[in-house]
Amino acid sequence: MTTASFPRTIRRLPGVKRPAGRRRRDGVLLGAGCVVGLFVLLAALGPLLAPHDPNAVDPLNVNSASSSAHLLGTDDTGRDILSRVIVGARASLAAPAVIVAVSTTLGTLLALAAAWFGGWLDRFVTGVLDVVFGFPGLIMAVLVAAVFGAGLVAPIVALSIAYLPLFTRVVRAAAVKERNLPYISALLLLGASTSRIWLRHLLPNLLPLVLVQATIGFGYALIDVAAISFLGLGSRPPDPEWGLMVANGAPSILAGHPQPALFAGLAILVVVVAFNLLGTGLSRRLLGDRT
Repeated sequence: MTTASFPRTIRRLPGVKRPAGRRRRDGVLLGAGCVVGLFVLLAALGPLLAPHDPNAVDPLNVNSASSSAHLLGTDDTGRDILSRVIVGARASLAAPAVIVAVSTTLGTLLALAAAWFGGWLDRFVTGVLDVVFGFPGLIMAVLVAAVFGAGLVAPIVALSIAYLPLFTRVVRAAAVKERNLPYISALLLLGASTSRIWLRHLLPNLLPLVLVQATIGFGYALIDVAAISFLGLGSRPPDPEWGLMVANGAPSILAGHPQPALFAGLAILVVVVAFNLLGTGLSRRLLGDRT
């Protein structure tokens, strides 16, 4: 990686303590990373870690409180809430991961092409993205789901398109700056191909920015996917998906049994906050925190 875009990290001398603010931010970054890693582990191994079948109905144990058999209690059909939260991590995290992966990949390619070739291509890409940016992602996903039917496929496609401007704009601005640096001109004079420059120099220098944007964008994608399921246009019962669990548990709140909606909502909140903190910490670390 060249050092044209991002400053090198200055190595700390032995015996020199880091400032208290830096240590605190490092602790927050580590904590957020551990929380994210825990939920990724739950998504990967959920069915093996769940103490009960998440869809097993027990009519004799409806809306029960926390106990040794059901640590978080049961819902209005007697299903174990803890098992549903654990198993639901897979569906709840997989959809935002696909959205972020698609929009980040396409957005980075569009940004590189627009910044590299400029001219009419840059104006065309910018104009199209401005039009897409005018449509709220959640509204677009709702409209697509209403046309093509409930399920996660249509909202994932719609949200992937809706998130394109968010990634492309930021990466394009950095790519334009990188494109005009002297080392790019030197590489062109030496006969380096466009693909080689992209793969060996531009992409590595832009990768920290892309990683930060993808990390922060994951939290917003998770909220949108959960909202789609809450509206009944995403996952379908009896799937243990967090947004759907909040929707199904909403009527029980008025009856004095908030556990199903409460714990699913807490899972969404914790993951979103963890990804935002992780993205903020990575931004300071990778994009030039000098404190």
